Amino acid sequence: VADGRREFHHQLSTQLIRENQAVAVEDLAVKALARTRLGKSVHDAGWAQFLAMLEYKAARYGRVFVKVGRFEPTSQVCSVCGVKDGPKPLHVRTWTCTHCGTVHDRDHNAAKNVKQAAGLAVTACRAQVRPVLVPAQREEAGSHGIHTGVRAAQRHSTR
Repeated sequence: VADGRREFHHQLSTQLIRENQAVAVEDLAVKALARTRLGKSVHDAGWAQFLAMLEYKAARYGRVFVKVGRFEPTSQVCSVCGVKDGPKPLHVRTWTCTHCGTVHDRDHNAAKNVKQAAGLAVTACRAQVRPVLVPAQREEAGSHGIHTGVRAAQRHSTR
């Protein structure tokens, strides 16, 4: 089971890092979650191991990796108007903002707030970021062994 989980974490973390220029995650209080009725599921998920893989692979591929603090109220703040609506029990999956009336899916709203808190929601000119597919760089695409780079360096040095 542990090997299967580790393999899944490797595949998913590699895919996420290769397909995105930046990855932002919320630093969850795993120990606190483990004390709830979801404890076994939390430990089975291997969140800390997965985050460690994301972090080192982001460094390896030159991507941005941001951890948003666990005390950031990502599921309590309206991602449209910014009003903090207060804590909600875990069984509440959708909620309506009391200020602007927007209906939020708890997870989608939290994801938007994580993106905002990580500073990834706008570009330098303050324009909204639109997610687009970015093709992999030539050295990232496929499995080109180490020899291709060595041959290119040898060809370059002989000129």
